[in-house]
Amino acid sequence: MLRIPRRYAHVVFGVLQSGLTSLIAAGIASLPATSAMVFLGHWAMSWLIAWAAMLPVVLLAAPAIRAVSLRLTREEGELRTGRQA
Repeated sequence: MLRIPRRYAHVVFGVLQSGLTSLIAAGIASLPATSAMVFLGHWAMSWLIAWAAMLPVVLLAAPAIRAVSLRLTREEGELRTGRQA
């Protein structure tokens, strides 16, 4: 099995997350296709385009999204004022 150094985990996560998300979204967008072959062709092309567009967005936005999510949430034992219990 391919073992990538842990320091690249954020890149691996971004590739997998953007690939899966764009695969599902492209499939949903391709549902109106008239036949299975048209569906598969449209889905494959849409997925490749969407993945190429979303991968840099995910990799660049992930640190900001993580920072915002940490500011919007709190630890289980933390009071609402932000102080430790």
